[in-house]
This record gives sequence, structure tokens and C-alpha cells, in this order.
Amino acid sequence: MQVKKFTYVFTWFDQNADGWLTRDDFEKIAGLFTALADEKDLKNRTAMQQGFMNWWGVLLGATEGNAGEKIGLPEFIRIMAATVIAPQNFENAVLGLVDGLIGALDRDGDGSLSFEEYVRMYDALGVPPVTSTEAFKRLDRDGSGKISYAEFRQAIVEYYLSADPNAPGNWLLGPMAVFQ
Repeated sequence: MQVKKFTYVFTWFDQNADGWLTRDDFEKIAGLFTALADEKDLKNRTAMQQGFMNWWGVLLGATEGNAGEKIGLPEFIRIMAATVIAPQNFENAVLGLVDGLIGALDRDGDGSLSFEEYVRMYDALGVPPVTSTEAFKRLDRDGSGKISYAEFRQAIVEYYLSADPNAPGNWLLGPMAVFQ
């Protein structure tokens, strides 16, 4: 299941669909995320940009041989499993994006994502509203009508670390998370 999730992330990150991840791909995906923030929101834009560049740095630092500046799917899966999800790297490489993302999306400043804020994020990232609607229901664990910072962070942890096929966090990136 983890290989399927990592493959989905690879495909999403491979912005030019050439089968390789490069710094350019990471800059483009970072651009998609930073565009979610208000232009004047330098704090959250910078946090997301840094998060993606940290992730790229961890990947590049763990390549074997002469991979150069590009990483293919098999190596991405190996590095994700062996290095990126290791506790010392996961916080900076993956969870480092959470603060910036929540801060950028939380337009009313209440520390959580409303349904509208959540759907707006996924719409901007190319995920259809029908998918984000179902995901929102699953990630709003307490039924408050909002996804708290803790719920969003838990969803990210489950997506990358959980082997439980029923974990709500598997819906983080949409229907691919339903691995049946």
C-alpha cells in the first residue's frame, strides 16, 4: 500500500510528466502550493517553498550512484521508505509544509480549515470538488465542520506512515488513497 501511495505522490510531483523528479518539478509543485497563499503572505509562502526544497534536498542527498539531478520512480520509492519517512527527516521534509499550508489557507485565522477553504485548496491543485468533499468528511474526525491543524497533521502522518488501508489520512490526496 505504501508503494502505491508513494507512486501517486511521485506522479503528482512529476510536473512535466517525463518520469523523473528534478529540482524544476519541485519548484513547480511549490509554486502551485505557494499560489494558494495571498501574495502578501510571505511567511506562509516562504514556509511552503522551503518545505518543498527541504524535501528535494533529502531526496537528492539520499540518491545512490551517479543519479545526478534527477530521480526516477524506483529510487524515489526507495528513498521515501528508507530516508524521507525516517523521523529525523519526516518533520522537515513533509510536515514542514503543514504550518505554511494551514496558515495560507486559513483565511479567517481560526487555526482550522473550513469546508470552503479545504475545497479551494484542492480545486487549485486540480482535485475535483466531489473528491475533496468526500476527503473533507473523512478528515474532519470530530465532525466539527472544520479540519483542525491537528486533524490535518494527523492525516499527513497517516498518509505517509500508516499501513492501515482504512486510515482517514489515506484520503489526503483524493481517491487514489482508496487502495482496494
